[in-house]
Amino acid sequence: MLSVDAPALPPVKARLLHLLDELIRHDGYGSMRVDVRLLKRGQKEVILDCGKQHRFVVDVPVTGSPHERLDPPVRS
Repeated sequence: MLSVDAPALPPVKARLLHLLDELIRHDGYGSMRVDVRLLKRGQKEVILDCGKQHRFVVDVPVTGSPHERLDPPVRS
């Protein structure tokens, strides 16, 4: 699994967990959707949709071709 430690990522994770807590506490039905869009210059837009939208732009380091596997094959 690829780990991304972008400086702008902690607010996204904090908001995601906060929204999940709100949904679980809510007395009734709820849903949440996460969209990630590729932007220019190694950035991604993360949209958390839970009744209203929370938008974040995250800088992501470019690591090789998008067609490469994230986990290389294990050779014995």
